[in-house]
Amino acid sequence: MTSENAYLVGLRLTGKKVVVVGGGTVAQRRLPLLVSSGADVHVITIAATPAVEALDGITLTMRPFRDGDLDGAWYAIAATDDPVVNAAVVAEAERRHVFCVRADVAREGTAVTPASFEYEGLAVGVLAGGEHRRSAAIRSAIHEALQQGLIAADAPGAVAGSVALVGGGPGDAELITVRGRRLLAHADVVVADRLAPQELLAELAPEVEVIDAAKIPYGRAMAQDAINAVLIDRAKAGKFVVRLKGGDPFVFARGYEEVIACSEAGIPVTVVPGVTSAIAVPALAGVPVTHRGITHEFVVVSGHLAPDHPESLVNWDALAAMSGTIVLLMAVERIELFASVLLAGGRPAETPVLVVQHGTTSAQRTLRSTLAAAPERIRSDGIRPPAIIVIGAVAGFGD
Repeated sequence: MTSENAYLVGLRLTGKKVVVVGGGTVAQRRLPLLVSSGADVHVITIAATPAVEALDGITLTMRPFRDGDLDGAWYAIAATDDPVVNAAVVAEAERRHVFCVRADVAREGTAVTPASFEYEGLAVGVLAGGEHRRSAAIRSAIHEALQQGLIAADAPGAVAGSVALVGGGPGDAELITVRGRRLLAHADVVVADRLAPQELLAELAPEVEVIDAAKIPYGRAMAQDAINAVLIDRAKAGKFVVRLKGGDPFVFARGYEEVIACSEAGIPVTVVPGVTSAIAVPALAGVPVTHRGITHEFVVVSGHLAPDHPESLVNWDALAAMSGTIVLLMAVERIELFASVLLAGGRPAETPVLVVQHGTTSAQRTLRSTLAAAPERIRSDGIRPPAIIVIGAVAGFGD
């Protein structure tokens, strides 16, 4: 059989008997889709992988294949590691007029399993004349093109007159979520923070209006109100607006304020969480924020207010007393104050500290120090925002 004479068709298998002969890794890959299709799946095998044995929704019979096993079947798959058995399955299938896939020699079956995927209600399959590597590669390329918006497709949430609040991740353009990238590709207007991945903006079509949130005219302390107003204005004009933020929109990014403003204006909002820099940046610098036997907690703290500021909501004494990891965001400008209050509260002076500037990007810089020495090192090394500061035993990993 070649791809030229293979007739692509979608089978509705709900409630219909499907027989899979073999319980190894090939069957293990095929069975979940058959089960999810609603088929009455019967597996006949002399041995099965643990995953096949544990799979719900199948009837598992542990014995050799024998004539008559395809009685009542609508579809069959011969997936053993014995060519003689597979040939026998195909032969019985032909006698019973049951389409059958032969996994080891595709051309000798009467059906071929395409390399496939599902995407927002679409089922896409690729056949390449039995060349599985080629069909898998083309399948993956089509999938990626759909995700990136290079191939037009409907994107749930991309609705005219609405706003999508998208977390762009910590900086590397490849760390945005699949859904976030898909919605971005459908945007009419993008309102972007300075920490949003700039490479993503370069991919947008020329007709997309890109608004730099940092350059929206506003009076003193009115930046967020001005951003809210732009989101509402463009959405009311019938545009699909993506508010692109760095990291996660609900981690010190004032994202929920934008949700409230849009909701009060009657604008539908879709929220797409992002990879937060508080965890991802240390991870990609070789430091986990938790590690078994070392720390049982971590806390992410905003450093936009000094410890003694009347509006500060942080209990710095409690932070100093904990033994876990502290991740400081927006803390470079006041690092002397934060280090001082933690030392005064009992954190040991030799506590390891990791500082990562422009994390996950080509401009990334890292600095390793101790809690006592970190402020001076940060100044002498010229560390500037944006930077993540990790304080705790885990910060010494990879040193």
